[in-house]
Amino acid sequence: MVAVMLRRCGLLVACVLFSAVAAGFTQQPDQIANTRQAFLKLIDRPRVPLNPSVDKRSVSDGLVTELISFATQAGDRVPTLLLKQETATRAAPAVIVLHGTGGSKEGMMPRLRALASRGFVAVAIDGRYHGERAKGSAGNGSSYQLAILQAYRTRAEHPFLYDTAWDVMRLVDYLETRDDIDRNRIGLTGISKGGMETYLAAAADTRIAAAVPLIGVQSFRWALDHGAWDSRAWTLRDAIDGAAHDAGESAGASFMRKFYDRVAPGVYGDFDGPAMLPLIAPRPLLVINGDSDPRTPVAGVRQCIDAAQHAYEARGAADRLAFYLQPNAGHEVTPEADRRMVEWFERWLKRSNE
Repeated sequence: MVAVMLRRCGLLVACVLFSAVAAGFTQQPDQIANTRQAFLKLIDRPRVPLNPSVDKRSVSDGLVTELISFATQAGDRVPTLLLKQETATRAAPAVIVLHGTGGSKEGMMPRLRALASRGFVAVAIDGRYHGERAKGSAGNGSSYQLAILQAYRTRAEHPFLYDTAWDVMRLVDYLETRDDIDRNRIGLTGISKGGMETYLAAAADTRIAAAVPLIGVQSFRWALDHGAWDSRAWTLRDAIDGAAHDAGESAGASFMRKFYDRVAPGVYGDFDGPAMLPLIAPRPLLVINGDSDPRTPVAGVRQCIDAAQHAYEARGAADRLAFYLQPNAGHEVTPEADRRMVEWFERWLKRSNE
């Protein structure tokens, strides 16, 4: 395993080259197609008309802000925040920004402004059971935890990751209808929960032209197999404790497998990080994690990069995959990481004549 530091277009990236170790995660083209189709089948539901509505529009400091909603499925609309430059005169590239657990679209405003100021149409949505989609009097976290516990009990929905991946695909459907957005240049990024949704949605939807998952990439299987079952489960503890109580068991790796099988089937198997990242190849992918992040253990992250590197090399696109391991960083996105995210989209989504 050899780490090579490369500087391309002013962006310093850590591109890790791997040998036959990656063979254990290698997927052939037919396997990649089968994995994508299986995931799409799992999250699929009847499509309804988008019926988009611009509910509010304002202009400040040269940026247009729109509050939008659109239908993602029967009885459910997605509150959306969109920022763009007031002076834009032609279709621009767009970047979708997904929030983490307990967050909201408004919490992404600093990143939306940073992207819009660089000429992107910047878009954020409220994830399932977050923001304006939090149900009843419960806050973002409580509403989300209760929804996941209900999913464990009924298997009727997939509020942990999968349903928001579907919402992202419907958001792309909507963005493609706008004449101020270049439908061929839509990027996707997200933080933590949003980072996981980023790689899942990008793997499933080839219309996403470039992706930057932030502190989200990991291997659930590695965590379950190596005593780190609580690494990602930490953010779901209320739901997990309730489910374990229902089952008369204690939370642990064995129970977590049963939990995931109901809440997010395949998340530690066919749809785990090492299986899904290769599906993004050859589209540009920058993975950003912290070197001491307890939520995404580095060994599990490297398994994902192993698999992705093999896929990108097989497609002749090794330069389109980069891995930045934030030094001395836990479960956080540093200013340097945000800078690299923006530069990645500038590099891959902007045309040379802009």
